[in-house]
Amino acid sequence: MQSEASTCRMSGAGAGEPLPGAITLEDLQSMSEAPDEEQEPPQGCDSTHRGGGGSVEDAAGEEQERLLSYWQSVGRGHQVDVPRDMAEPIQQLTRNNHPQRRERIPFTVINRKEKLGEVLYEKRHYEKAKWACVKVQEDQYEQSICLGFMKIMRYICEQNSSGLYLGMTIPIVTIVHTSETTTDITRFVTVAYYLPGELQEQPPEPDDPDIIIEEWPPAIIYARGFRGVTNEDSIAREISLLTELLEHPELCLQDTFIVAGYTNPAAANRQNEIWFFERP
Repeated sequence: MQSEASTCRMSGAGAGEPLPGAITLEDLQSMSEAPDEEQEPPQGCDSTHRGGGGSVEDAAGEEQERLLSYWQSVGRGHQVDVPRDMAEPIQQLTRNNHPQRRERIPFTVINRKEKLGEVLYEKRHYEKAKWACVKVQEDQYEQSICLGFMKIMRYICEQNSSGLYLGMTIPIVTIVHTSETTTDITRFVTVAYYLPGELQEQPPEPDDPDIIIEEWPPAIIYARGFRGVTNEDSIAREISLLTELLEHPELCLQDTFIVAGYTNPAAANRQNEIWFFERP
């Protein structure tokens, strides 16, 4: 049987270079969001477009097949196979994931640095919270993100002890690592999903043993927003830029960072942040 990891086939690239045609976390996130004017699904992906005469079950099955076909078509453009067992999670996210329903991770702004009215970065305090995390290390950085995000999607979409759709929170974060002496991004990543507030006390248990519920301690975060794609090059560039902007970068961890994604990555001007952790 084909392993799940093998469904994320990538084309090769040199170290630190974006993978040509590779699928990214942003592509997967964008496919999980309600399609907008920049990303139109084939007609019939919404149940409101189904023809008359069929049963509700038939219509739901047709909708699921259309959505899966759409994802697979997009995936092939990135040289990635989206497995058939993603059909139900895809349908769940498409039906339920609307901007007004997304819960933002709460934080308190301690201070911010500005220049000519532009916010260069914010210093924030995040309370302790529970996250669903999956640690992945594949041959390619992009492959790790692909596999991790699909696992998180399944957990959100009923593959948990409650059997319920859990709801989207933003941002979806990816913990990336570098060595102490270089900004090269390693292939070992953690994809993490903040549990909605109502589930923080008793998070549903994942069906997938690779997903672990972790309680992250309170943290001081230095966050800088940036627009556009996220790949190894852009992440390394944003790490370098925030390091230059901080008055005391030595107070932050030098080998662990977070890439946070907020908006539909299919949009032309995506909203992301790079986060630095202040040392405990």
